[in-house]
Amino acid sequence: MTALLLLQLAVILLVARACGWVLRYFGQPPVIGEMTAGLLLGPIVFGAWAPDLHASLFPAASLPSLSALATVGLVLFMFIVGAELRAIEGSRAQVKAASAVGILGITLPLLLGLAISPWLYPMFAPEGLGFWPFALFIAAALSVTAFPVLARILKDRDLTRTRAGNLALSAAVIDDGAIWIFLAVVLTLTGGTGEHGVALIATGAVALVAANFLLLKPLYAWLIRRDGAPENPPSPTLLVAILLGLVGCAAFAEWIGLHAVFGAFLFGVAMPRDDRLLRHLAKAFEPVSMLLLMPIVFALAGLNTTPDAFVGAGLGAFALILLVAIAGKVVGGGIGARLSGYSWRDSLSVGALINARGLMELIVLKIGLDAGLIGPELFTMLFGMAIVTTLMTSPLLALFSRRGQEADAPLGKNGVH
Repeated sequence: MTALLLLQLAVILLVARACGWVLRYFGQPPVIGEMTAGLLLGPIVFGAWAPDLHASLFPAASLPSLSALATVGLVLFMFIVGAELRAIEGSRAQVKAASAVGILGITLPLLLGLAISPWLYPMFAPEGLGFWPFALFIAAALSVTAFPVLARILKDRDLTRTRAGNLALSAAVIDDGAIWIFLAVVLTLTGGTGEHGVALIATGAVALVAANFLLLKPLYAWLIRRDGAPENPPSPTLLVAILLGLVGCAAFAEWIGLHAVFGAFLFGVAMPRDDRLLRHLAKAFEPVSMLLLMPIVFALAGLNTTPDAFVGAGLGAFALILLVAIAGKVVGGGIGARLSGYSWRDSLSVGALINARGLMELIVLKIGLDAGLIGPELFTMLFGMAIVTTLMTSPLLALFSRRGQEADAPLGKNGVH
């Protein structure tokens, strides 16, 4: 089994890097290529092309080992995402604009997701699942914005300090925080139907939040102050203490019925904002997480897909999901920016940017699949939606942006031209 696991890792890494290289050639972030690699390794492509070889390489008995490695990757990744989140900075007008984009960029997709759920529910809801848990999860899945992928796109296109880029990034912070809270509430409300009761999940979630912000945050602030001079790298003792806190929070979140990523994300958010420590953590954890473990997440996601998703009514359902997902984000974010005084070109650019879902969408989908809120067919459609909406971000920006003009002019010190 060990030899098979190593062979699986080699194949996954090879395909992920190859797809990442190909899509980077077309101006796409490597993570989209890696997500596409997961889809190629699943039953839709590899399984259909060579079913016997696919079954030999990825037998069902080997998947728990891959799943464990994927969970470690998700925990490390979500910890860094939480630690990198910062309060929205800038003038009062910038904060107000980011709030408008963030709120409308979530509210419209949520409402559209609820609107199409009565049609999706009879065909794609897992057996025995009530309508509202299904509908609320669909609404959440359509409202995701990929903060890490968005930041990478802006950096690659040198748009981080543009009006549209700055606004979209600030709004994505609001989106990420709101969606994780909303998803935690959905899992809490639906927990009573499983082995974890609503009371246990709700009480445990409150205890986890309180422990992170009232106990762990001051504790780690004290440990950081005692660790040595600010210019020195963190000591191994401090790093081990952080890993213990991270694993403990992730394990507790998993135990109470929330996914481990909630505990990891919350622990990252509660960490003291120390730039030296953050740089070192990113340097230490991101290569292992992003280069080794996250491709496993994509591969497992691909293995959970099914070609039946696009047969018959499934094709129409996918088209509807894609239309609603794009309209909800582009229109919602665009209106929020326009109401804040931005030009139509800037506003549409903001809508295009927050339409990128990427890896964050995949994490949300995995949580929903693990919790029994969606089945393989709908998981496959939403996976495809995540890839399409992220792939279209760069082309939409090229369409909406005015290169070298006001929309791409750098911000001044006060956030204005």
